[in-house]
Amino acid sequence: MKPIKTNTLISDFDGIARAAILLSSHALVAFPTETVYGLGADARDDTAVARVFQAKGRPQFNPLIVHVADLAAAERIAIFPDQAMRLAQTFWPGPLTLVLPLRDDAGISPLVTAGMNTVAVRVPEHPLAQELLRKFDGPVAAPSANPSGKISPTTAAHVLDGLSGQIEAVLDGGPCPVGIESTIIGVTEHPARLLRPGGLPVEAIEACLGYPLALPDTGGAITAPGQLKSHYAPDAKLRLNADHPRGDEVWLGFGPDAKEAALNLSVTGDLVEAAANLFHHLRAVDALATAGQGIAVSPVPDHGLGRAINDRLSRAAAPRP
Repeated sequence: MKPIKTNTLISDFDGIARAAILLSSHALVAFPTETVYGLGADARDDTAVARVFQAKGRPQFNPLIVHVADLAAAERIAIFPDQAMRLAQTFWPGPLTLVLPLRDDAGISPLVTAGMNTVAVRVPEHPLAQELLRKFDGPVAAPSANPSGKISPTTAAHVLDGLSGQIEAVLDGGPCPVGIESTIIGVTEHPARLLRPGGLPVEAIEACLGYPLALPDTGGAITAPGQLKSHYAPDAKLRLNADHPRGDEVWLGFGPDAKEAALNLSVTGDLVEAAANLFHHLRAVDALATAGQGIAVSPVPDHGLGRAINDRLSRAAAPRP
Protein backbone atom coordinates (compact mmCIF):
# COMPACT_ATOMS: atom_id res chain seq x y z
CA MET A 1 0.00 0.00 0.00
CA LYS A 2 1.35 3.41 -1.00
CA PRO A 3 1.71 5.89 1.89
CA ILE A 4 -1.15 8.37 2.15
CA LYS A 5 -1.21 11.83 3.68
CA THR A 6 -2.36 11.69 7.31
CA ASN A 7 -4.02 14.94 8.35
CA THR A 8 -4.26 16.20 11.91
CA LEU A 9 -7.73 17.65 12.46
CA ILE A 10 -8.44 20.31 15.08
CA SER A 11 -11.21 19.42 17.51
CA ASP A 12 -13.58 22.18 16.38
CA PHE A 13 -16.83 22.07 14.40
CA ASP A 14 -15.04 21.87 11.04
CA GLY A 15 -12.61 19.18 12.25
CA ILE A 16 -15.39 16.98 13.61
CA ALA A 17 -17.45 17.46 10.43
CA ARG A 18 -14.44 16.52 8.28
CA ALA A 19 -13.78 13.42 10.40
CA ALA A 20 -17.41 12.31 9.99
CA ILE A 21 -17.24 12.78 6.21
CA LEU A 22 -14.04 10.71 6.05
CA LEU A 23 -15.64 7.88 8.05
CA SER A 24 -18.49 7.86 5.52
CA SER A 25 -16.08 7.29 2.61
CA HIS A 26 -14.09 4.13 3.55
CA ALA A 27 -11.48 6.27 5.37
CA LEU A 28 -9.79 5.64 8.74
CA VAL A 29 -9.86 8.34 11.41
CA ALA A 30 -8.16 8.09 14.80
CA PHE A 31 -10.01 9.89 17.58
CA PRO A 32 -9.70 10.29 21.34
CA THR A 33 -11.79 8.46 23.90
CA GLU A 34 -11.45 8.74 27.66
CA THR A 35 -9.35 5.54 27.58
CA VAL A 36 -6.97 5.65 24.56
CA TYR A 37 -7.13 6.87 20.96
CA GLY A 38 -9.20 4.58 18.75
CA LEU A 39 -8.69 3.87 15.06
CA GLY A 40 -12.17 4.46 13.68
CA ALA A 41 -13.88 2.91 10.65
CA ASP A 42 -17.52 2.55 9.67
CA ALA A 43 -18.40 -0.77 11.34
CA ARG A 44 -20.83 -1.58 8.49
CA ASP A 45 -18.20 -1.13 5.77
CA ASP A 46 -16.20 -4.29 4.94
CA THR A 47 -13.59 -2.29 3.01
CA ALA A 48 -12.97 0.21 5.79
CA VAL A 49 -12.82 -2.48 8.47
CA ALA A 50 -10.39 -4.54 6.38
CA ARG A 51 -8.18 -1.45 6.18
CA VAL A 52 -8.11 -1.25 9.99
CA PHE A 53 -6.60 -4.75 10.16
CA GLN A 54 -4.16 -3.85 7.39
CA ALA A 55 -3.03 -0.56 8.96
CA LYS A 56 -2.51 -2.13 12.39
CA GLY A 57 -1.10 -5.46 11.19
CA ARG A 58 -3.80 -7.01 13.37
CA PRO A 59 -4.77 -10.69 13.05
CA GLN A 60 -8.32 -11.02 11.72
CA PHE A 61 -9.31 -13.55 14.39
CA ASN A 62 -9.06 -10.69 16.92
CA PRO A 63 -12.47 -8.89 17.04
CA LEU A 64 -12.99 -5.13 17.29
CA ILE A 65 -15.00 -2.95 19.67
CA VAL A 66 -17.94 -1.06 18.17
CA HIS A 67 -18.38 2.48 19.52
CA VAL A 68 -21.83 4.08 19.52
CA ALA A 69 -23.25 7.33 20.84
CA ASP A 70 -25.80 5.95 23.30
CA LEU A 71 -27.64 2.90 24.62
CA ALA A 72 -30.39 3.20 22.00
CA ALA A 73 -27.79 2.90 19.23
CA ALA A 74 -26.24 -0.11 20.98
CA GLU A 75 -29.64 -1.84 21.19
CA ARG A 76 -29.93 -1.64 17.40
CA ILE A 77 -26.95 -3.96 16.97
CA ALA A 78 -26.95 -6.12 20.11
CA ILE A 79 -29.34 -7.97 22.42
CA PHE A 80 -29.18 -6.90 26.08
CA PRO A 81 -29.85 -9.53 28.77
CA ASP A 82 -30.98 -8.11 32.12
CA GLN A 83 -27.49 -8.08 33.64
CA ALA A 84 -26.12 -6.26 30.58
CA MET A 85 -28.84 -3.63 30.71
CA ARG A 86 -28.08 -3.00 34.39
CA LEU A 87 -24.40 -2.43 33.61
CA ALA A 88 -25.11 -0.23 30.60
CA GLN A 89 -27.55 1.98 32.48
CA THR A 90 -25.11 2.34 35.38
CA PHE A 91 -21.76 2.85 33.62
CA TRP A 92 -22.46 4.19 30.12
CA PRO A 93 -21.12 6.43 28.83
CA GLY A 94 -17.80 5.27 30.25
CA PRO A 95 -14.84 2.87 30.02
CA LEU A 96 -16.90 -0.35 29.91
CA THR A 97 -17.27 -2.68 26.92
CA LEU A 98 -19.97 -5.35 26.90
CA VAL A 99 -19.76 -8.49 24.75
CA LEU A 100 -23.37 -9.21 23.74
CA PRO A 101 -25.38 -11.40 21.37
CA LEU A 102 -25.33 -9.84 17.89
CA ARG A 103 -28.69 -9.00 16.34
CA ASP A 104 -29.41 -10.76 13.05
CA ASP A 105 -30.20 -7.43 11.39
CA ALA A 106 -27.34 -5.47 12.97
CA GLY A 107 -25.65 -4.78 9.63
CA ILE A 108 -22.18 -5.03 11.20
CA SER A 109 -19.33 -6.29 9.02
CA PRO A 110 -18.44 -9.88 9.97
CA LEU A 111 -14.80 -8.74 10.07
CA VAL A 112 -15.66 -6.69 13.17
CA THR A 113 -16.88 -9.74 15.10
CA ALA A 114 -14.30 -12.17 13.62
CA GLY A 115 -17.30 -14.14 12.32
CA MET A 116 -18.72 -14.76 15.81
CA ASN A 117 -22.36 -14.27 16.83
CA THR A 118 -21.38 -11.80 19.54
CA VAL A 119 -20.30 -8.17 19.34
CA ALA A 120 -18.26 -5.97 21.70
CA VAL A 121 -19.96 -2.59 22.22
CA ARG A 122 -19.29 0.51 24.25
CA VAL A 123 -20.49 4.11 24.63
CA PRO A 124 -17.43 6.35 25.19
CA GLU A 125 -17.61 9.26 27.61
CA HIS A 126 -15.08 11.58 25.93
CA PRO A 127 -16.98 14.67 24.65
CA LEU A 128 -15.10 14.69 21.34
CA ALA A 129 -15.86 11.02 20.72
CA GLN A 130 -19.49 11.71 21.54
CA GLU A 131 -19.64 14.62 19.09
CA LEU A 132 -18.02 12.59 16.32
CA LEU A 133 -20.32 9.58 16.83
CA ARG A 134 -23.42 11.79 16.77
CA LYS A 135 -22.21 13.65 13.69
CA PHE A 136 -21.38 10.40 11.87
CA ASP A 137 -24.64 8.83 13.10
CA GLY A 138 -23.52 5.23 12.87
CA PRO A 139 -21.49 2.50 14.60
CA VAL A 140 -17.71 2.96 14.51
CA ALA A 141 -15.33 0.02 14.90
CA ALA A 142 -12.31 1.34 16.77
CA PRO A 143 -9.44 -0.69 18.21
CA SER A 144 -6.54 1.25 19.72
CA ALA A 145 -4.83 3.44 17.10
CA ASN A 146 -1.39 1.79 17.11
CA PRO A 147 0.41 -1.05 15.35
CA SER A 148 -0.86 -4.36 16.69
CA GLY A 149 0.96 -5.53 19.81
CA LYS A 150 2.65 -2.19 20.48
CA ILE A 151 2.03 0.39 23.22
CA SER A 152 -1.43 1.96 23.03
CA PRO A 153 -1.67 5.68 22.13
CA THR A 154 -2.89 8.31 24.58
CA THR A 155 -2.04 11.38 22.46
CA ALA A 156 -2.40 12.30 18.78
CA ALA A 157 1.41 12.31 18.52
CA HIS A 158 1.49 8.67 19.64
CA VAL A 159 -0.97 7.81 16.85
CA LEU A 160 1.17 9.55 14.24
CA ASP A 161 4.30 7.78 15.51
CA GLY A 162 2.79 4.42 14.62
CA LEU A 163 0.25 5.00 11.83
CA SER A 164 1.25 8.13 9.89
CA GLY A 165 1.00 7.39 6.17
CA GLN A 166 -1.49 4.55 6.68
CA ILE A 167 -4.63 6.40 7.83
CA GLU A 168 -6.41 9.50 6.55
CA ALA A 169 -6.62 11.56 9.72
CA VAL A 170 -6.30 11.88 13.47
CA LEU A 171 -8.70 14.10 15.40
CA ASP A 172 -6.55 15.75 18.07
CA GLY A 173 -8.30 15.98 21.42
CA GLY A 174 -5.24 16.15 23.66
CA PRO A 175 -4.21 13.45 26.17
CA CYS A 176 -6.72 10.75 27.12
CA PRO A 177 -7.74 11.20 30.79
CA VAL A 178 -8.12 7.53 31.83
CA GLY A 179 -5.17 6.32 29.76
CA ILE A 180 -5.90 2.58 29.80
CA GLU A 181 -8.37 0.62 27.69
CA SER A 182 -11.92 -0.20 28.70
CA THR A 183 -12.91 -3.07 30.95
CA ILE A 184 -14.53 -5.84 28.88
CA ILE A 185 -17.32 -7.96 30.37
CA GLY A 186 -18.94 -10.94 28.66
CA VAL A 187 -22.67 -11.01 29.39
CA THR A 188 -23.76 -13.86 27.13
CA GLU A 189 -23.73 -16.24 30.11
CA HIS A 190 -24.48 -16.10 33.84
CA PRO A 191 -22.56 -15.13 35.84
CA ALA A 192 -21.07 -12.38 33.66
CA ARG A 193 -17.39 -12.96 32.90
CA LEU A 194 -14.42 -10.62 33.13
CA LEU A 195 -12.72 -10.78 29.72
CA ARG A 196 -10.25 -7.92 30.20
CA PRO A 197 -9.67 -5.64 33.21
CA GLY A 198 -9.53 -1.97 32.30
CA GLY A 199 -10.51 1.59 33.10
CA LEU A 200 -13.57 0.65 35.18
CA PRO A 201 -12.61 -1.25 38.36
CA VAL A 202 -13.95 -4.79 38.66
CA GLU A 203 -15.09 -4.01 42.20
CA ALA A 204 -17.55 -1.39 40.91
CA ILE A 205 -18.98 -3.84 38.36
CA GLU A 206 -19.42 -6.59 40.95
CA ALA A 207 -21.12 -4.14 43.33
CA CYS A 208 -23.57 -3.23 40.56
CA LEU A 209 -24.35 -6.85 39.68
CA GLY A 210 -24.42 -8.08 43.27
CA TYR A 211 -22.21 -11.11 42.60
CA PRO A 212 -18.57 -11.90 41.74
CA LEU A 213 -17.63 -12.00 38.07
CA ALA A 214 -16.45 -15.24 36.54
CA LEU A 215 -12.71 -15.09 35.88
CA PRO A 216 -11.19 -14.90 32.39
CA ASP A 217 -10.81 -18.22 30.56
CA THR A 218 -7.07 -17.99 29.98
CA GLY A 219 -6.85 -21.22 27.98
CA GLY A 220 -9.76 -20.69 25.60
CA ALA A 221 -10.17 -19.10 22.19
CA ILE A 222 -10.13 -15.33 21.77
CA THR A 223 -13.65 -13.99 22.32
CA ALA A 224 -12.96 -10.28 22.81
CA PRO A 225 -10.35 -7.64 21.97
CA GLY A 226 -7.23 -7.34 24.13
CA GLN A 227 -6.85 -11.05 24.93
CA LEU A 228 -3.62 -11.76 23.04
CA LYS A 229 -0.97 -13.00 25.47
CA SER A 230 1.69 -10.65 24.03
CA HIS A 231 0.41 -7.11 23.62
CA TYR A 232 1.13 -3.45 24.50
CA ALA A 233 4.83 -4.23 24.08
CA PRO A 234 7.77 -1.80 24.06
CA ASP A 235 10.94 -2.74 22.18
CA ALA A 236 12.92 -3.32 25.40
CA LYS A 237 12.13 -6.40 27.51
CA LEU A 238 10.24 -5.86 30.77
CA ARG A 239 11.01 -7.38 34.17
CA LEU A 240 8.03 -7.03 36.49
CA ASN A 241 7.74 -6.67 40.29
CA ALA A 242 11.27 -5.24 40.50
CA ASP A 243 12.15 -3.39 43.72
CA HIS A 244 15.21 -1.89 42.04
CA PRO A 245 16.87 -2.05 38.61
CA ARG A 246 19.82 -4.11 37.59
CA GLY A 247 22.78 -2.45 35.92
CA ASP A 248 21.40 -3.13 32.46
CA GLU A 249 17.88 -1.84 33.13
CA VAL A 250 15.93 1.43 33.13
CA TRP A 251 13.59 1.64 36.14
CA LEU A 252 9.89 2.44 35.80
CA GLY A 253 8.77 3.01 39.37
CA PHE A 254 5.56 3.18 41.34
CA GLY A 255 5.04 4.76 44.74
CA PRO A 256 7.20 6.73 47.19
CA ASP A 257 9.86 4.01 47.51
CA ALA A 258 10.82 4.40 43.84
CA LYS A 259 11.77 8.08 43.83
CA GLU A 260 15.06 7.30 42.09
CA ALA A 261 13.34 5.65 39.14
CA ALA A 262 13.83 7.16 35.68
CA LEU A 263 10.07 7.68 35.62
CA ASN A 264 7.41 6.99 38.25
CA LEU A 265 3.84 6.01 37.40
CA SER A 266 2.72 7.74 40.58
CA VAL A 267 5.06 8.90 43.34
CA THR A 268 2.11 9.01 45.75
CA GLY A 269 0.90 5.51 44.82
CA ASP A 270 -2.31 6.80 43.17
CA LEU A 271 -3.63 4.07 40.86
CA VAL A 272 -5.75 6.51 38.84
CA GLU A 273 -2.66 8.61 38.12
CA ALA A 274 -0.65 5.46 37.35
CA ALA A 275 -3.23 4.24 34.84
CA ALA A 276 -3.28 7.61 33.10
CA ASN A 277 0.54 7.59 32.89
CA LEU A 278 1.09 3.93 31.99
CA PHE A 279 1.35 3.94 28.20
CA HIS A 280 3.01 7.36 28.00
CA HIS A 281 5.66 6.33 30.54
CA LEU A 282 6.22 2.95 28.87
CA ARG A 283 6.99 4.79 25.64
CA ALA A 284 9.30 7.20 27.46
CA VAL A 285 11.37 4.57 29.32
CA ASP A 286 11.55 2.50 26.13
CA ALA A 287 13.11 5.53 24.44
CA LEU A 288 15.59 5.89 27.36
CA ALA A 289 16.70 2.25 27.12
CA THR A 290 19.86 1.86 25.07
CA ALA A 291 20.66 -1.21 22.97
CA GLY A 292 20.65 -4.30 25.18
CA GLN A 293 18.98 -2.57 28.15
CA GLY A 294 15.73 -3.80 29.65
CA ILE A 295 13.04 -2.10 31.72
CA ALA A 296 12.50 -2.94 35.41
CA VAL A 297 8.97 -2.18 36.66
CA SER A 298 8.03 -1.71 40.30
CA PRO A 299 5.24 -3.82 41.83
CA VAL A 300 1.75 -2.34 41.45
CA PRO A 301 -1.06 -3.31 43.87
CA ASP A 302 -3.46 -5.75 42.20
CA HIS A 303 -6.77 -4.12 43.08
CA GLY A 304 -8.94 -1.39 41.55
CA LEU A 305 -7.23 0.03 38.47
CA GLY A 306 -4.06 -1.77 39.54
CA ARG A 307 -5.60 -4.96 38.17
CA ALA A 308 -5.83 -3.42 34.69
CA ILE A 309 -2.32 -1.95 34.96
CA ASN A 310 -0.88 -5.36 35.89
CA ASP A 311 -2.80 -7.01 33.05
CA ARG A 312 -1.22 -4.62 30.52
CA LEU A 313 2.24 -5.00 32.06
CA SER A 314 2.06 -8.81 32.04
CA ARG A 315 1.07 -8.80 28.36
CA ALA A 316 3.84 -6.30 27.58
CA ALA A 317 6.35 -8.59 29.32
CA ALA A 318 5.11 -11.80 27.66
CA PRO A 319 7.35 -13.61 25.15
CA ARG A 320 6.99 -12.05 21.70
CA PRO A 321 5.32 -14.15 18.98
